[in-house]
Amino acid sequence: MAVTVDLVQRKPDWLRVSLPIGDEYERVKAKVNALALHTVCKEAACPNVAECWGAGTATIMILGDECTRGCRFCNVKTGNPRGKIDWLEPLRVAEAVRDLGWRYLVVTAVDRDDLPDGGALIFANTVRAIHERVPGARVEILSGDYRGDLRAVDIVLDAKPDVFAHNIETVRRLTPAVRDKRAAYDQSLSVLTHAKRRAPERYTKTSLMLGLGETDSEIEAAIDDARAAGVDIFTMGQYLQPSKKHLPVVEFVSPQRFDRLGELARGKGFHQVVSSPLSRSSYHAEQAF
Repeated sequence: MAVTVDLVQRKPDWLRVSLPIGDEYERVKAKVNALALHTVCKEAACPNVAECWGAGTATIMILGDECTRGCRFCNVKTGNPRGKIDWLEPLRVAEAVRDLGWRYLVVTAVDRDDLPDGGALIFANTVRAIHERVPGARVEILSGDYRGDLRAVDIVLDAKPDVFAHNIETVRRLTPAVRDKRAAYDQSLSVLTHAKRRAPERYTKTSLMLGLGETDSEIEAAIDDARAAGVDIFTMGQYLQPSKKHLPVVEFVSPQRFDRLGELARGKGFHQVVSSPLSRSSYHAEQAF
């Protein structure tokens, strides 16, 4: 069942979420603000912010809040950071993990095409800082594609993140319309393939948004492509339009269809599949362990 989307993008009941309130939510918010950190939870207007922050988890976004790319689905602002790097940021991220008692953290970043390594060294420094200050904490990296530079991927992998994630975002046909022109479907697959070959002991992960007009056969092709790239963890969730400037939702995919597609993906042999309307790449990420 697909729900027809009206002009104001009214959401069906299954996409309604709680307002972000509660003591733990306020504690996370205060600590993140005090340490001048950014979270993808807020920058990307994630619908799960109430649940995740209320449970004492978050996805930290490093390397600033200004992305050099302009993907048509993403709420993070686009600009040119002009090479600016905060070298102390990894230490502040580790401090947040320690003080908030997190045992699992997802670290992502804006794309930094203005940097020679795309920000890979800061990613690596962040992983190492967390492991040094909070032994036993698990770290998942949600990485960009580094313009296809696999040497940058190696820099991140050498820091030994527990999970290396990179999102293909959408099916092959829709990629040019959905993602920035510097991103490419096959480039993303090459990053994932290389990561698994370079560090086979690490979990690799990717995510797909639904509701942009893709067909079931295109979704299955993307699932097959991810599995062929050695991906261990595959997630699917509903695309939600962040603002009127972004791509509109073509359809709201029903929970039943998500369940069916999830079962299809599980039959391909992934270690873990998460498929539901509110699923995001980092949603319940710790459950892989």
